[in-house]
Amino acid sequence: MLSFQPNCWSEHGELQVVMLCSPSKLDVPDLKIAENVQWSAPVHHIKAEENFLGFKEALEDAGVKVIDYSKELAPDVQNLSEQLINRFFVRDLACVFGNIIIPGEAGISLRRPEYIHAHQLMEKWFPEMFYRNDKNSGGALEFGDVLILNKDAVFINIGTRTSIEGVEKTKDKIFKAGFSEIGIIDLPRSSDTLHLDMNCNVVNENLVIAKSFMRYFPVHVLTETGARFEMTEQFLGRHGFEVHWLEKYTTIPDINFLNLDPETLLISKKATKQIFKNHPLLQKKKLIEIEVTELEKAGGGIRCMTLPLRRI
Repeated sequence: MLSFQPNCWSEHGELQVVMLCSPSKLDVPDLKIAENVQWSAPVHHIKAEENFLGFKEALEDAGVKVIDYSKELAPDVQNLSEQLINRFFVRDLACVFGNIIIPGEAGISLRRPEYIHAHQLMEKWFPEMFYRNDKNSGGALEFGDVLILNKDAVFINIGTRTSIEGVEKTKDKIFKAGFSEIGIIDLPRSSDTLHLDMNCNVVNENLVIAKSFMRYFPVHVLTETGARFEMTEQFLGRHGFEVHWLEKYTTIPDINFLNLDPETLLISKKATKQIFKNHPLLQKKKLIEIEVTELEKAGGGIRCMTLPLRRI
């Protein structure tokens, strides 16, 4: 058990503790292999490790406690883990909802071992807060598809990697954690819309940035006692969020960023910084840029690579 209590009620509060995982020790040497493992380009593991160390240092320089779970694995699983090429995308593995931890379920078999490894550690660290999955329940749920909007509402995408069955088996735990609404959206299935956080992200306590096509999608709003439909902008607006619609964007660097605190964003050096400057609520934001180009070739960004364990 670690010396802090997990606590997350938003995407924008001060980040105090985050879980990461260093990249695999394997290269993905050519485009054909990259395409077969659903990456966008070849990746050299030495460059990826350099990106990761700079990323980790930036978090620590900002005062965030970093836990690299790869350092905590038992010797008998280390060799396998070092060959799991997606293991640094830790966001999908679990999520802290309020004061409980709900484990994810991999949407593709390629990623299942890393879920098991991380869950075993988290259950050991936080035995009273970790909700182990029913072994027979099934239903994929990757937490790149989840945004914790505030203490009332959670936003979930069912799509390429997350199923409605995964949400159904989890919703009662989310309500039990203290949230009153779950908004479910069903976005297109493509590499550019793989998870919710490749389509929208919380950028301020009262502002979400989102790809403009999302305005046309309804949200199925679940409560403990009923359900109804609303449009995306209506659902977000009712929970206090204006939507900054993006017509032009580069998906991973522009949308997949991380809030370090209410005033500071951690962004990719490849991000279009004007996106964060052309809205009045964002003009005073501090932007910390980091080099994660090699890691981004794997198909995810900064948010994908971080699992917040404690925000205040």
